[in-house]
Amino acid sequence: MPDWLAVVLLGLIEGITEFLPVSSTGHLLLAEHWLGERSQLFNVVIQAGAVLAVLAVFRTRVEQLLGQWRKPENQDYLAKLATAFVITAIGGLIMKKLNVKLEKAVHPIAWATLIGGVLFLVVEGMIKGRPGSDRVTWPIAVAVAGGQLIAIGFPGSSRSGTTILLALILGLSRSAAAEFSFLLGIPTLLAAAAKELLDAFKDHSAHEPWSLLLLGTAVSAVAAFAVVNWLLGYVRQHDFRPFGWYRIVLGGAILLLLR
Repeated sequence: MPDWLAVVLLGLIEGITEFLPVSSTGHLLLAEHWLGERSQLFNVVIQAGAVLAVLAVFRTRVEQLLGQWRKPENQDYLAKLATAFVITAIGGLIMKKLNVKLEKAVHPIAWATLIGGVLFLVVEGMIKGRPGSDRVTWPIAVAVAGGQLIAIGFPGSSRSGTTILLALILGLSRSAAAEFSFLLGIPTLLAAAAKELLDAFKDHSAHEPWSLLLLGTAVSAVAAFAVVNWLLGYVRQHDFRPFGWYRIVLGGAILLLLR
């Protein structure tokens, strides 16, 4: 398969799965078993494309938060986003110092995917009929930061999946949980991409052709823009159980086919 086609496919997978609660990292690591392994630099940088899509989708909301930052409710929301980001950044640096990194082993990814699916079904059963709040509390902000750290250490758990699950458990509505998770993903994923690029330049380990990095990032952005727009409309009327069943089927299939 031509290298550019593999990059396009990986960009599509990243863009489609980054903000769905199904684990983009898990899907990318699994796809590499058939499309060829890519560097950590590639996997992190193409996430920036998905972030650009979120900025486009949430442009009005971001302008409201930043342009009207003097409003108490906006200051409160921004403070919680900033706190969750700082917790994630510090925790991520500590994990890196401890050499905690994504292992490209299929079976742990499969189990994380499957278990995450079961948790979605359990949590949706727990909150069925319970009206969710649209207000992000401090415990929710801290828990969401913890969810991001879980996703760093356990590929297949899904950054959006763990953060949304924890927010739902603590009483946030589906729409508000998705919004907070997605907005927090903007500084988180951009910082991760910037750190990976900086490390690559320092270590002279940037072996990925820039043309392929840009291609993967652009494809990821287009795919993520479409998916995020769709998902925001979906969660207003539906729950996350279909994603739970998808994860169970996918995780089970991986365990059966790649045992």
